[in-house]
Amino acid sequence: MRLRTKNLADYAQQKASSTAEAVAIYTEDGEHIRFGSIFDEALTLAASMASLGLRAGDVISFQLPNWREAVAVDIAAVWLGLVVNPVIPIYRDRELAFILADSRSRCLFIPGVYRGHDFPEMIERLKPQLPDLQHVVSVRHDRATDGMLRYEDLIQQRGGPIPDKQPTDMQAVKVIMYTSGTTGRAKAVRHTHQSLARAIDNGVEAWELGAEDVMLMPSPVTHITGFANGIEQAFISDCKTAFMERWDVNNAVAYIEKVGATGCVSATPFLQELVEKAKNDSLDLPSLRFFACGGASVPPNLIIDAHSALANCRAFRVYGCTEAPLITVGFVKPEEEILAATTDGRINNWDVIIADDNGEPLAQGLDGEILVKGPAMMLGYGEEEQTRQAIDDRGYFYTGDIGHITPEGAIVITDRKKDIIIRGGENISAREIEDVLHQHPKIFEAAVVAMPHERLGEGVCVFLVTRDLVPLELAELQSFMEHAGLAKQKWPQRIELSVALEKTASGKVRKDVLRKRVITLLQSEI
Repeated sequence: MRLRTKNLADYAQQKASSTAEAVAIYTEDGEHIRFGSIFDEALTLAASMASLGLRAGDVISFQLPNWREAVAVDIAAVWLGLVVNPVIPIYRDRELAFILADSRSRCLFIPGVYRGHDFPEMIERLKPQLPDLQHVVSVRHDRATDGMLRYEDLIQQRGGPIPDKQPTDMQAVKVIMYTSGTTGRAKAVRHTHQSLARAIDNGVEAWELGAEDVMLMPSPVTHITGFANGIEQAFISDCKTAFMERWDVNNAVAYIEKVGATGCVSATPFLQELVEKAKNDSLDLPSLRFFACGGASVPPNLIIDAHSALANCRAFRVYGCTEAPLITVGFVKPEEEILAATTDGRINNWDVIIADDNGEPLAQGLDGEILVKGPAMMLGYGEEEQTRQAIDDRGYFYTGDIGHITPEGAIVITDRKKDIIIRGGENISAREIEDVLHQHPKIFEAAVVAMPHERLGEGVCVFLVTRDLVPLELAELQSFMEHAGLAKQKWPQRIELSVALEKTASGKVRKDVLRKRVITLLQSEI
């Protein structure tokens, strides 16, 4: 892969000049995002943002769905030299307040009322604890809100002349994304323009993406996948994107056929539903040539079923994380079907070692922690101490995943060292949930573990020891989590009450035992 010398704003300007009417990103409503119009919108937005006092190096956040406005915000930010902080729309008071405060975000773009949640109302609650947040911009919000700007006004009433584009520094921080940490505190992952571009190039190269390709993107643009392969890929490569605001398998099938989608990088549940739909309705979706699954366990039979149900599609697992995106790129050849189904993908443009507890390499085939180093790796976390704990002196990132490398150069994940639950592709910190649970007056001790979930891969199970062994119902607990401001996907879906939690000699809860116990309980209920 070559080093990039241009950033997103450079490519957006170039394509607006050469192919203004060409589609960059398809949208389900038919109001497709074209290179010329989105660049003009981004420049007007940049002028307005500059008039608000935003300067190079400032952090701006957006908590938006897969909307046109997110694309304009991203381009405008790069034009001005701002650092972008995408925030997942499902986050609520607790998560959002931490992210905005930790990043020292100066400007936030939010929807109005979206999926029943009033975002302006949430921000009004949080603003007193966010001294750095100077501007809040509501997007697609009909109701006027005191103290907030309207996106529509910013792109219609230019605040001044269009500022000069900031010099391109590919090693400068471009984006900050927060990922769940095992300590319960989210970590600020910092990527440069170069590292993000190299992550995109890795997939473009491996999957041979070109002008005839359309990437279906149901993953949120506030995730590393949606941000990189949804927004940015459409500008720095010749492949177009097709935004889905919300996954619905019926809509997805119609949309794939309408725009001729050729590929998708997304979570396992989406492929599961697509394959079931194809089998039940005798559809073969001939335009779709690959589907890369990541973020959750992928049953081998799902890969095989996809190949038989979809006419030309090769499905495969990929492996990576926000800190180190797309370490593996899967197996796309028909003769590699077994490898596609039983491994977590072929290593591509990454240096990977399997290490023992001292960080020393193990022999091929032995299980150990997966350590990675490559051009698409993050610059580091926001806190230096977190970076030192995660990246060693050799430059290897400790993923916290356990696995081995096969003779074919594929990674196989066998266990997880970090205390994380992966629910529908979303990383959830068990510690964060436990910290909230321990605030409940009835709870003496809580241990949160992953449990198998048919659709989402993993769900949240909590083992509880209550005070005086009083009963505690799931509905009461979920209500408590909601009032604590925790996003819904982090609420426990199952409670197991115990007299005591099994522990090691040093007093650490045996979560390995608890995980096995919940699996046994689920199997006995079938």
